Amino acid sequence: MSLGTAAARNLATTTKSTPQMQGISSRWLLRMLPWVQASAGTYRVNRRLSYAVGDGRVTFTNTGADVRVIPRELCELSLLRGFDDEEVLGALADRFEQREFGPGDVIVEAGRPADQVVLIAHGKVNMVVPGHYGDEAVLGTLADGDHFGDRALAQSPGDWDFTAKAVTACTVLTLRSQAFDDLNDRSETLRAHVEQGRSGREAPSNGDGEADVDVASGHVGEPLLAGTFVDYEVRPREYELSVAQTVLRVHSRVADLYNQPMNQVEQQLKLTIEALRERQEHELVNNRDFGLLHNADLKQRIHTRSGPPTPDDLDELLAKVWKDPGFLLAHPRTIAAFGRECSRRGIYPQSIDMQGHKVPAWRGVPLLPCNKIPISPTRTSSVLLIRPGEHDRGVVGLHQTGIPDEYEPGLSVRFMGINDQAVISYLVSTYYSAAVLVPDALAVLESVEIGREG
Repeated sequence: MSLGTAAARNLATTTKSTPQMQGISSRWLLRMLPWVQASAGTYRVNRRLSYAVGDGRVTFTNTGADVRVIPRELCELSLLRGFDDEEVLGALADRFEQREFGPGDVIVEAGRPADQVVLIAHGKVNMVVPGHYGDEAVLGTLADGDHFGDRALAQSPGDWDFTAKAVTACTVLTLRSQAFDDLNDRSETLRAHVEQGRSGREAPSNGDGEADVDVASGHVGEPLLAGTFVDYEVRPREYELSVAQTVLRVHSRVADLYNQPMNQVEQQLKLTIEALRERQEHELVNNRDFGLLHNADLKQRIHTRSGPPTPDDLDELLAKVWKDPGFLLAHPRTIAAFGRECSRRGIYPQSIDMQGHKVPAWRGVPLLPCNKIPISPTRTSSVLLIRPGEHDRGVVGLHQTGIPDEYEPGLSVRFMGINDQAVISYLVSTYYSAAVLVPDALAVLESVEIGREG
């Protein structure tokens, strides 16, 4: 009765979309970070002089169920910082005793003599004190690699001012002060180092560990004012721009003949650049040199109280970056887990407008998705809180614009020639890094469980 559609399509023009790519994400981190020009390819972060306080994490080895602290890692204890006698450190590591605790067990009790160092090899521990109204108040949460009680080595032991209670099954290593003193009496090098540490006066510093500035206030008349100066770090950290590169190849026959209605080289470049930008964001999060997960100061890392991400945990995170927090960054599954915890409590977080998008927020701070934050095999992840901006002493992205053959800011596309097979090659490069200007600009909520239900 009429022409069929199959035959009719031979005379029709097909409407086509541009090539689509599922791997493109919102890349909120790249959009939210202020980008600073690193003209010489290097960015130096100058800070005020600060003093190390021995708050690093300790690493362990295990043979089956037997756990041992790595001797060199004992230098993370404040009194042993800088001590380099391998033989003595090995003997000290041998004196630690392994102990196991179940959930709810008390590791140390407030009011008892603080006569031991406790290293947490595995598990989670809450430090609790009696609350003002008779309940328990949690001072903080410690986990794998954390330690407490090393003041027992530096001075005559007093009493514990908190109770350490296991939240999960825990493996800890303990060293009695008596065992330490016994080795101290036998080793001349250890004794000299300890005496220097116990007798040495700490340089005056403020609450952030920076060299103090002597300022007078509240005086009357004409008293003699103290002189002062602001000291700087002698060896400030320098961030060098990293690079992500690939070689795009397009056959000349394709570039010459198949450019209608879309330019083939342009579409190939578009998708290649998207892949480079995805890798750039991945590196900004995970790179061991400059990635944000690894650059967070140890004092700026906290653990969840119960496992899943709760409103209480995000409040603790906000307390770490309380000076103008900019945005929270989490894996989409972590955000879903946080939503479940809010629903369980009958809390409904508000949404705010971010660049034309509705995104969830907590306490007015946007909670942005980032699928580059890893999820461990045990279904745990992390949440980052960032204060962005160079003016606010925050976190900044680094790039260099004005490079040869620049296609986008900080990204170049260079023609590499045509080979004997008539294949055209283009070198696509992007240069980037990230810098944390001061430690309290970045905080991480670690070991967030995203798979717990009910």
